[in-house]
Amino acid sequence: MVQKEAFKSALVIGSSGGVGAGLVTALRGGSSNVSVTTLSRTDDGLDLTNEESVSRAAAGLAGAAPFDLIINASGVLAVDGAGPEKSFKEIDPVRMIRAFEVNALGAALAIKHFGSLLERDGRAVLATLSARVGSIGDNGLGGWVSYRASKAALNQIVRCGALELGRRNPSAIVVALHPGTIKTPLTEKYARGRYTASAEDAAQAMLNVLGDLPKAANGGFYDYAGKPVPW
Repeated sequence: MVQKEAFKSALVIGSSGGVGAGLVTALRGGSSNVSVTTLSRTDDGLDLTNEESVSRAAAGLAGAAPFDLIINASGVLAVDGAGPEKSFKEIDPVRMIRAFEVNALGAALAIKHFGSLLERDGRAVLATLSARVGSIGDNGLGGWVSYRASKAALNQIVRCGALELGRRNPSAIVVALHPGTIKTPLTEKYARGRYTASAEDAAQAMLNVLGDLPKAANGGFYDYAGKPVPW
């Protein structure tokens, strides 16, 4: 369970997805006293690629803020039913742009509008789900160009957000988080059985990491075990 003292008020963006739902369950479970607010496209019509939609959603949460934990669990792997590219021959400009819209632009708009709802005093964490395949230093296989590149862009966006939000609240911790290969509908066609954990177990592991991160972690990229991931 989430440490009772780790967080008091959490916002989970993308709460209707497999990972997002797992995070909500873990935050609300057991003896945890975390107040959890959720947002998603399915339940709330939130479109992270549309600034008006994001701004409206953020304005609607003014009464629930501030949050000492904000997690953006939104993202896309297969665009319009097409899986990740195996080579550059398979790149489709429209689908590539869509991957950047959801994974990179969506992350930027989330930080822009929901970052202002983060607690301004004391420890507060804003985490955006990334992926190890977005690491340039860890890429030894190639392929998956649109997904890799959009997640690499997300990582840079998170780094910029960490610096800016850190100036407003010196105790803020803004990070990119690799959840592992989780057993969800998003991954079932591509994981080939190489799952790290169920959505529920992965969610708990990530929350444990976020609860333990030191201030020095601000602007970093970590995995579900709390280990740094190379940029």
